[in-house]
Amino acid sequence: MLNFFQQDEAAEAAQAAEPIVEEKTLSLFDLMFSGGLGGQIIIIILFILLFAAVYIYFERLFAIKAAGKIDKNFMLMIKDSVLNGNIESAKVRCAQSDSPVARLTEKGISRIGSPLEDINTAIENAGRLEIYKLEKNVSILATVAGAAPMIGFLGTVIGMVLAFHELATSSGQAQMGALAEGIYTAMTTTVAGLIVGIIAYIGYNHLVVKTDKVVHQMEATAVDFLDLLNEPA
Repeated sequence: MLNFFQQDEAAEAAQAAEPIVEEKTLSLFDLMFSGGLGGQIIIIILFILLFAAVYIYFERLFAIKAAGKIDKNFMLMIKDSVLNGNIESAKVRCAQSDSPVARLTEKGISRIGSPLEDINTAIENAGRLEIYKLEKNVSILATVAGAAPMIGFLGTVIGMVLAFHELATSSGQAQMGALAEGIYTAMTTTVAGLIVGIIAYIGYNHLVVKTDKVVHQMEATAVDFLDLLNEPA
């Protein structure tokens, strides 16, 4: 019985003597900012680009959605007013609807009495202005989509330069800890640059699709209005 207790005490003493190994975890924040000063500067630049891209995407998305909203009976009401000779009523209806389609229609109504070619030109010019408003700042997303990966690759090059510089200055006997900073810079900046670029690229293409739908709506409305003017009295 005494030997049994002695064995238990010996086992407990052996377990107490064993060093406690703590599991080391690395958070995403620590991973992204573990690449030294050069890597941290590039990560900050990429964060700024990401913030700008997200802000522009949602600002343009809401603006384009608002531009595409129009009453389905809008053109029917305009047609009735124009055919009845009530031009001022048609202008009022256009003014009450704050949308590119309404502004194009109002531009055409204001030219009634002029040659049809002049009316068409006025609508086209107004349409180009509306498209420019819809596409405002969207090109920045395309720029971010192309620039972010290149900035990330710049961090990769900087990281590898730091790693090889450490090897060169230590006569090929550099410790792994000394090389870690350069390797972290190379890997984290590449990943961050690709993530920002992908987000900006997807956002840009989504806005292009949304803008094209509004432009198609504007073109269809312009055709309907010109057809209305061509109808026999």
